[in-house]
Amino acid sequence: MENEGDKFRLYTRRALMLGGAQGLLTSVLVGRMYYLGVTQSSQYSMLAEDNRVSMRILPPTRGEIFDRNGLPLATNRKDFRVFLIPEQAKDIDATLQHFQLLHPLSQGELSRIRRQIRRQRSFLPVTVAENLSWQAFSRINVDSPHLPGIQPDAGETRFYPDGAIAAHVVGYVGPVQVEDRAEDKDPSLGIPGFKIGRGGLERALDDQLRGAAGNASEEVNAYGRVIRQLTRTDGEKGQGVGLTLDMDLQRYVFNRLGDESAAAVVMDVETGDLVAMASTPSYDSNDFNLGFSRENWDALNFDPRKPLLNKAIAGQYPPASTFKMIVALAALDAGVIDPRETIHCTGSHEFGDRTFYCWKGDGHGRLDLVDAIARSCDVYFYDIANRVGIEKIGDMARRLGLGEAYDIGIGGQQPGLVPTREWKQRTQGTSWKAGETLNVGIGQGAVLSTPLQLAVMTARLADGARAVMPRLIQSINGREVPREDFAPMALNDEHLAYVRRGMEMVTMPRGTAVMSRLRTRGVEMAGKTGTAQVRRITQAQRDEGLDSLDGRPWQERDHALFVAFAPTDKPRYALSVLVEHGGGGSSVAAPIARDIMEETLRLDPTGPATVAEKDDEDGRPG
Repeated sequence: MENEGDKFRLYTRRALMLGGAQGLLTSVLVGRMYYLGVTQSSQYSMLAEDNRVSMRILPPTRGEIFDRNGLPLATNRKDFRVFLIPEQAKDIDATLQHFQLLHPLSQGELSRIRRQIRRQRSFLPVTVAENLSWQAFSRINVDSPHLPGIQPDAGETRFYPDGAIAAHVVGYVGPVQVEDRAEDKDPSLGIPGFKIGRGGLERALDDQLRGAAGNASEEVNAYGRVIRQLTRTDGEKGQGVGLTLDMDLQRYVFNRLGDESAAAVVMDVETGDLVAMASTPSYDSNDFNLGFSRENWDALNFDPRKPLLNKAIAGQYPPASTFKMIVALAALDAGVIDPRETIHCTGSHEFGDRTFYCWKGDGHGRLDLVDAIARSCDVYFYDIANRVGIEKIGDMARRLGLGEAYDIGIGGQQPGLVPTREWKQRTQGTSWKAGETLNVGIGQGAVLSTPLQLAVMTARLADGARAVMPRLIQSINGREVPREDFAPMALNDEHLAYVRRGMEMVTMPRGTAVMSRLRTRGVEMAGKTGTAQVRRITQAQRDEGLDSLDGRPWQERDHALFVAFAPTDKPRYALSVLVEHGGGGSSVAAPIARDIMEETLRLDPTGPATVAEKDDEDGRPG
């Protein structure tokens, strides 16, 4: 019995121990369940919701750019595109290989995709293809179950209706780069396929045009496919921008410049509004959005005519004889000449041990100031430039708008160069020589200007009283950008009258641009020709006739320039035209300027619109 009792007690003790262990384990499990189900319920509910609900950033609609009449220069249109989310793709190479059966990809595109996959986190989408046709987009959607990681999307893309015509002004958009995200914390930059301004106004006003991102919560299944949208907050559209450009005139100017490497600027004298600003050759802004092939990019980048350069604001050229009005006003202001005083031109001017030549080999004879401007006599301006000196010439050049970049809301401007004694000593370590002043006196030598600066100079000469400033941005988000009050120039009215009379005579008999006189009834145009040498011509070359354009390589030909304002009795518009390596200002640039001015006046609802042939005073057709 004793043994039986011991066995019973041992069994009972073991049962109690096992029951206690089971009770303890049950308590732990119940406690854990209480902790998870009650104490931490909100946290785990959120995690479960995250597995079911996907949060997505919505791209904002980019603001549009319009001309002065409301015509769109940059707008948006539907974009069918495809993204790849690397972490959702079982085999990226296999996915891309299958994708190419539906839509071919070039080796360059494949390299870009793989490079982007390596550079960013695996959950971030990579653009595979964009701007797809509806047919291609439909094929990809139908086959998407067999393309793990591929995500079709219908978004928006930038579109430029006029392509190349205003490309240098409007600019273009391009993909976001890694360095952009480092500098800009805007969440929009992480949106697949999002693009930002890369050139022109698109870049300069990117903050205003970009807008603000929205967001959406979507219910997704285990494969990441969207089942339904739960909530949506649309982004804030970017601000619209209105420009002073008139696209009808801009189109005409662009087409009139044609295949030349050239630039033209048309400016409203009263307001400073830039109504046209063209540079040729150009590029199609849509190409930057759609993507370049290596061949097309190299063709643009290495073209000697520099289609990527906005020559109107960034091309720096000797102003040549268009600078002579500045020299004349500087000499008059300094009192070193009398406008009625005559100087005899024999075709050359001796100074020290050098001979400076006039463009007219046998000379002009005796001329006063008005005739010297009209006939563009170099000898006359050699003489008065030497009298007035480089410092006073530079002061007058800056008063008339040269040597500065203007605040017109677009980047890439170059300031040109108004040389001084201090500038040469600082940059070259040598003293200014008197002979250099003579070269500057005819707009050659060190002096440089842009076509925009020459248009500003001409507008100020036409106005006479105010330092007219150019304006390109007319409104932002429907609100007018206020015009600034122009500072007074404090120029002598009598001096201005002589200079302007000389410009009026340029298109009259004996003037250098008589053949480019306006054909608009009752309206005259004042102007000034310019022919800028790009290489020095020796007397031996002149004697051999090698100073002509015949046989010269394109890069060695002279630049052709012309500046003008009209009507002469009440100036409304000023313009400048530059044709790189085009030859003579009177034969090449002046006819272009005449045609542009006529079209400008025709499009002005308050101006003259009748164009008809008329005869000059000496019977020659103008």
